[in-house]
Amino acid sequence: MTAIAQFRSRKTRFVLPSLLLWGLVMVVVPIVDWVFGADAMRQMIIAGVLCQSLVVITILKTVWTWKKLLGVLVSVAAVTLTIEAIGTATGYPFGAYTYTDYLQPQLFHVPLLIPLAWFMMLPVSWAVMQRQRTGRLRFAIASALAFTAWDLFLDPQMVMWEFWVWEQPGAYFGIPLSNYVGWLATAFVITWLLYPATQIDPAAQQLLWLVYAITWFLEAFGLAFFWGQIGPALVGGIVMGAFMLYGWIQK
Repeated sequence: MTAIAQFRSRKTRFVLPSLLLWGLVMVVVPIVDWVFGADAMRQMIIAGVLCQSLVVITILKTVWTWKKLLGVLVSVAAVTLTIEAIGTATGYPFGAYTYTDYLQPQLFHVPLLIPLAWFMMLPVSWAVMQRQRTGRLRFAIASALAFTAWDLFLDPQMVMWEFWVWEQPGAYFGIPLSNYVGWLATAFVITWLLYPATQIDPAAQQLLWLVYAITWFLEAFGLAFFWGQIGPALVGGIVMGAFMLYGWIQK
């Protein structure tokens, strides 16, 4: 069954509306920036995270029970909130950084939107790398790499928009390389711990791959043509694009 055909299923009736809502919000982000300015644009970015999270939740709900879905969500949120709180307080494992006041509310100096953003893309990365599900270690490494590829776009963009600030600029377009080590380690640990729950049924794999592909396109196109970040657009486009193509082949 193709991803498009799945939209006709009763179980997936909420997936297409959530996808369209997410797409609409992301399309109007640069328009809002031009017309209303940076503060309004930042609110649309927050709305985009909420809408993308809704997409992932509606897809997972087609194959997971509410108990499993909420269990994974709470587990990811708890681990990432803890690691982010440690990170902002000590500089480990990501490097020395601080969240600004643009993302509210915050707990332990960490915006509550951040754990949701981790959840938003982790199951998507699990779906993309299901072919590597031949053992806990191999799958955790592969999924962490697919997930961290997204941050090749994300971190330079979020710093540009002043959602967080690095104490010392780093080698990757102003982002410390330690940040990517931290992303890899965190995604690996979560996937390792939740490995029994990371199985994504084929019915949802294609739809979650579509989320990965849309994210890749929006980030690459947006950074290159709207936000003037050609370097991250090219590097992220190649690296995340490679994982996207791998996910397409395994379908």
